[in-house]
Amino acid sequence: MGMSVTISVATEQDAEDIFRLQYLCFQSEAQLYGNYRIEPLVETLDAVRREVAVDCVFVARLGDEVVGAVRGKLTEEGSAVIARLCVHPRLRGHGIGARLLRAAEAALAEDRGATLFRLRTGHLSEGNLSLYRRVGYEAVGRVKGTDGVELIVLEKPATSYATTA
Repeated sequence: MGMSVTISVATEQDAEDIFRLQYLCFQSEAQLYGNYRIEPLVETLDAVRREVAVDCVFVARLGDEVVGAVRGKLTEEGSAVIARLCVHPRLRGHGIGARLLRAAEAALAEDRGATLFRLRTGHLSEGNLSLYRRVGYEAVGRVKGTDGVELIVLEKPATSYATTA
């Protein structure tokens, strides 16, 4: 590849790149479910900007290009919701998603005091489920998303994030 992928905290200037990358990355999920109204595809750029400004958002860069992103936020009860993990299709399978996830987990636990990590993914999304299980997440239930897609809810204690690094 010639260049290393770096992980860093997203800035306001990254919001548009994150928005475009998310739209590209979630096309395969939309196709899998036959639903092009899934949440990541209908989210607005303004919503992404708001999250970058207040939530825990990381990007992966290859040179100047944003090639991955993840978001997390703390809930009132102290758990952290991690969402919108995505990696450019041409770079999947190289550990970038796991690195982004670890960065978000570390920041949410160390800087924001998260006690539990929670995320959701579609029930047919085997690649996502495989990654999440590999880094210690366990399925705890199912919910229906606002877009009608059946989602598996996964969790792991925040104290275990260091074991996935």
